Amino acid sequence: MKKVLLLFVVIIVGLAANAQHLGNSYRLKKVMPVSGRQGIAIDKEYYYVSDTRALYKYDKGGNMVMKNLQPFQHPEIANHFGDIDIFNGEIYCGIEKFEYGRGQNIAVSVYDAKTLGWKRDINWEPGSGQVEVSGIAIDREKKMVWMSDWVDSRYVYGYSLATGKYCTKMQCRPAPFWCQGIFITDGKMLFAADDGEATYQIADNIYIADLSEVPCSGLKDGEHMAMVDHQLVKTPGKIAAGAIAGRLTLFREMADFRRTGEIEGLSIDPVNNDLVVLNNRGTQIILGMSQGPLTAEGYTEEIHELYIYEKVK
Repeated sequence: MKKVLLLFVVIIVGLAANAQHLGNSYRLKKVMPVSGRQGIAIDKEYYYVSDTRALYKYDKGGNMVMKNLQPFQHPEIANHFGDIDIFNGEIYCGIEKFEYGRGQNIAVSVYDAKTLGWKRDINWEPGSGQVEVSGIAIDREKKMVWMSDWVDSRYVYGYSLATGKYCTKMQCRPAPFWCQGIFITDGKMLFAADDGEATYQIADNIYIADLSEVPCSGLKDGEHMAMVDHQLVKTPGKIAAGAIAGRLTLFREMADFRRTGEIEGLSIDPVNNDLVVLNNRGTQIILGMSQGPLTAEGYTEEIHELYIYEKVK
C-alpha cells in the first residue's frame, strides 16, 4: 500500500511540475540571444523559436541544437511565421504571405518537434473574418487552437484540435493594439501587444483575459460585405455564427527590456513556470517590417532576445 501511495504522489508531483501555471508577479532572471524574431514555444527540454522564415531549436542553456531554414511547403504562397506553440510533441505555427501590413493564404502548419519537419496543415476559415495571423496558442484543457490577428486585433479565432474546424471567435475588449503573440493556461489568455512606442522609449505590454467559457458557434449562411468603387457589395457565403466577449486587463508592462522595440511571442515553461517573452530591438519597424538598423544608437542589425522571468508569487 505504501508503494502504491508513493507512486501516486510521484505521478502527481511529476504532472504538476510539467504544467504551466500563471503567477501574479515576475522578476527578470536572464536574457538569452536567439536567431529568430517571431515566436517562442517551450517543452520540458527545449526552447523553439520561430523566425520570419525559419524554425530554431535551443536547449535551455542557450545552445542551438537544430534549425530548419526551408520550412514552407509552398514558399510561393507563404513567406511568414508568427508566434508559435507546442503540444504533444508538435509545433503549431501560424503561416501566411505577409507584405506591408496585410496577410494572405493563412493556415496553421504543424511541425514535428524532434525534427522540425512539416507534418500537416489546418486550414483557415475565411468566413471567420480573420485577415492575418500573428500568433498561435493551444488551449490544452479545451483542445483548441487559437489564432491572433495583428492587422485587426479586435478578435482572436478558435478552432477545434480534433477536427480542425472553425469554432468561434472572441472579441477583445478593449482591443490590444498590434497583437503579436498569445498563450493560454489556467483558463486565461495572455496577449503580447506591440502598443508601446520605441521612438520615445515607451514600453510594450502584456494583457490577460478569462477564457473559461467558450461555446462553439461555428458558421452560418449569410452575406459578406465589401466596398467596391465606393459602393457596398453583398456576396452570399458562410459567416461567423457568433462570438464571445473577452475582458482584457493589464498583466505586465515590459519596462525592463534592454531597449523598447517590438515585443513578439510569449510562453510559459512547463517545468518551472518561467514566463518567456521574445523582444526585438535595434531597428525601425514600419507596418510590421524592418526598415534597417538604428545606426544613430550604434546598432548594425536587429537583435532578438528571450527575456526569461521567474515567478515571484
